Amino acid sequence: MSIHDRFHRAITYLRVSVTDRCNLRCVYCMPEEGVQLRTHEEILRYEEIARIVRVGSELGFTKVRLTGGEPLVRPGIERLVAMIAQIPGLNDVAMTTNGILLARYAHALAAAGLDRVNVSLDSLDPKRFHEITRWGSLDDVLRGLQAAEEAGLTPIKINTVVIRGLNDEEVPALAGWAAKKGYRLRFIEWMPVGHTVEDIAAWRSRFVSAREIRERIEAAYGPLEVVGARTTGPARSYRVQGMEVEIGIVSSISERFCSQCNRLRLTADGQLRPCLLSDHELDLRTPLRQGIDDEGLKALLIEAVRMKPAGHHLDRGWREAEERTMAEIGG
Repeated sequence: MSIHDRFHRAITYLRVSVTDRCNLRCVYCMPEEGVQLRTHEEILRYEEIARIVRVGSELGFTKVRLTGGEPLVRPGIERLVAMIAQIPGLNDVAMTTNGILLARYAHALAAAGLDRVNVSLDSLDPKRFHEITRWGSLDDVLRGLQAAEEAGLTPIKINTVVIRGLNDEEVPALAGWAAKKGYRLRFIEWMPVGHTVEDIAAWRSRFVSAREIRERIEAAYGPLEVVGARTTGPARSYRVQGMEVEIGIVSSISERFCSQCNRLRLTADGQLRPCLLSDHELDLRTPLRQGIDDEGLKALLIEAVRMKPAGHHLDRGWREAEERTMAEIGG
C-alpha cells in the first residue's frame, strides 16, 4: 500500500527534523548568528513524532530519516530511534548528522535500531573545514565516521555541498578519499534556501553545476559510468573506472529530479512540508495537541501529499523557500 500525489508519484519517505538547534554554523545552511530558536514547548515531543511516523507507515511510508539542525544535540535521541525502529512496515531508519558528536553516540544509535548514517563533510582540509562550518573540527567528524563503521551503521554516505571558491577544487580529492574508505559520496548542488543567501546574483557566481562536478571528476579519474536508472532518490549515481564505490551527484537546480520525488518533510515544530523548496506547510502539532485521532491524522498526511507541487522553480532565478533556513527545515 502507498499513497500517490496528484502527479502519480508514490510518497513513501518521511524526513523528520527533530531539532532546529545545531552545533555548527555551515555557511550554506545557517547564518553565523544562528536562527531564532523554537521554545521547548513548540518542538514536537518524541511521542508525537513516533505517532506521526506510525500513522505514516500505515499509509505506506517505508523510510524515515532523522535530521535537524543537528539531531545528535537533542537529548535522548536514542530513545526516539528505538521508538521508530519498532514500528511495523519501516525498512529503513536512517539519520543525517554533521558527525561532530557521532563518536559519542554511534554504538548507542545502532543498539537502538538505527540502520545507517549520512554524514555532512565538505572538506578534508582542517582549515577549510573550519571556514565552512565556522565552529567545527574535522578530527571530530573523522572519529565519528570510524565509530559509525565499528557500530555497523553502514553503508555510510558522505554529503558534500560544492561551492565555487570554497571547496570546488577538492572534488577529485574527496572522490578518491571516499573510494579508498568505501564510503558512498554524494556531491550536492548548493541550493539558495533561507537567509544564508541574500543576493541571488552572488549565489549564481558561486554555484557549481552537476555537469561541472562530473567534469572535474572525469578530468582526474577518467570517464564516469552511470550506475542504473535514476530512482526516487535525489542522486544520479556514477562509478569511476577501477573504483568500486559509487559517487552520487544531487542536481537539485541544474537537472531537476522533482518528477521522482517521493518524500514529505516534518519540521521540528510540527509543520509538514510537501516540498523542501516551497514554504507551504500543514500544521500537525496543533491537531495533535487538541486530541486528533489516528484517522484524522491520516487525513492530514493525505492532504499534505495532495498539496505536493509538481516541482520547484529555482532554476528561474528566484527562491520559493525564504522563511526558514535549511537548518530549520531538515534538508
